[in-house]
Amino acid sequence: MLCLRVRNANTFRKLWRKMGGRASRKEIHVLVVPFHVQGHINPMLQFAKRLSSKGLRLTLVIPKSIGNSIQSHGNSINVEFIFDGVKEGQSTPAIEEYLKIYKAAATQSIAELLEKHSSTPHPIKYIIYDSIVPWLLDVARSSGIDGCPFFTQSCAVGAVYYHAFQGTLNFPFEEPVVSLPSIPPLEFNDLPSFVRDSGSYPGIYDMVFSQFSNVNEPGVLLWNTFTELEDKVRLKFL
Repeated sequence: MLCLRVRNANTFRKLWRKMGGRASRKEIHVLVVPFHVQGHINPMLQFAKRLSSKGLRLTLVIPKSIGNSIQSHGNSINVEFIFDGVKEGQSTPAIEEYLKIYKAAATQSIAELLEKHSSTPHPIKYIIYDSIVPWLLDVARSSGIDGCPFFTQSCAVGAVYYHAFQGTLNFPFEEPVVSLPSIPPLEFNDLPSFVRDSGSYPGIYDMVFSQFSNVNEPGVLLWNTFTELEDKVRLKFL
């Protein structure tokens, strides 16, 4: 079940107008951009299918380098391939270096994709992007449209990351139990290893926490979660 956070009703109405709310649903073209790591593509693909079932026009963006691993989804979702900065036959660099390469290549590729569609009968009106590539909001707004992040992790995990990003978690821990405002008490070993020790996986650490770098800018936040299971977290955190 998807959890939708809208900062206020006026924001949602404004968002719907930007997506083309006054037009027929088939004229609303949404670009969905997952980051191609385990556990990220499928949740966003399923959400894209859900939007498509409501009559919206959907385009999923993935790198050419993994294009062969994506199955066809009939006519419901269009798939566009972009260059991710890694040439065919070239080995993928370490995550820290790859993120820099991907950002440069994807920024240009997606801007070109938006430009290409702008002259068609169905220009892209909105971008839903993976939360770990928050810079895509700037790409969208530079092209005259808007966007919002999709958080593939649960609200509880997101709350841990957010508090670590904000500095609420103080290291080293003086108590055996970690207490955070929006989640039940946690033991030290319940936390992800790169939260307990920020130097253990520096590339992943930077990637995970960068998703909160501009979290207050979008008018809408989308979370892949079950409301009934995370109701308390959702109400306090979101």
